[in-house]
Amino acid sequence: MAARQRSATRGRSPVTRRHGEPARGTAQSPRLGIRPRRGTPAATRARLVAAAARVFNRDGYHGTDSNRLARAAGYAPATFYKHFADKRALFLAVYEGWVTAEWAAIERVLRIDAPPATRATRIVGMVTALHRRWRGLRASLRALVATDAAARSFYRAQRRRQLDLVAHLGAATRGDRRRRARRRREDAAVLLFTLERVADAIADGELQDLRLALAPTLTRLRMLVAQHLDGSRSGGRRQKTPASH
Repeated sequence: MAARQRSATRGRSPVTRRHGEPARGTAQSPRLGIRPRRGTPAATRARLVAAAARVFNRDGYHGTDSNRLARAAGYAPATFYKHFADKRALFLAVYEGWVTAEWAAIERVLRIDAPPATRATRIVGMVTALHRRWRGLRASLRALVATDAAARSFYRAQRRRQLDLVAHLGAATRGDRRRRARRRREDAAVLLFTLERVADAIADGELQDLRLALAPTLTRLRMLVAQHLDGSRSGGRRQKTPASH
């Protein structure tokens, strides 16, 4: 009897499957990971944010949707809506986490006992590497902020947070509260805008397209950051100008 069954099985035609269709009897795993075990709401939210960061960076904001983002984290779409109102809310959570991670890394560099020039070199190298790695995410951020009022408002709030951090960089390394109080936020804004804009230009290949050399560009960035960390005259104090006659 068993022999007849084996013989009948051999005689059957193989079942054809469409490209990408899972075999019968097997579960279809999410593209970016296996379905997670039940955890706390905070753990679920964190996994959604982490998976969305990868998808947004690869496919862009307009190249995905909430269902795909949920499945990328290993969850059903219903779970997505327990934590986020829509795709935009998740994207902004990803950006907020990106800012937090970037500045935590900068603070670790600042704790190193080294001259300002050394710390500046590490900061510039780290920021440019992050912008290269997350080029797609940042491109989506710029496009969304330009067209979406809610995203723009959230983005401005994060920028104010970043300005507060930059304004305290030099003073934190010196431990001088009086000089910190005199530091102008405009100086911090120029440093922040310059560092991020140049890092994006490097990541997007803009320097190469304009036939600009990378090494001297990075050197100038390091000098600007080191000047801010050192609190030198030109970076942290107003220059006296001759009285007009």
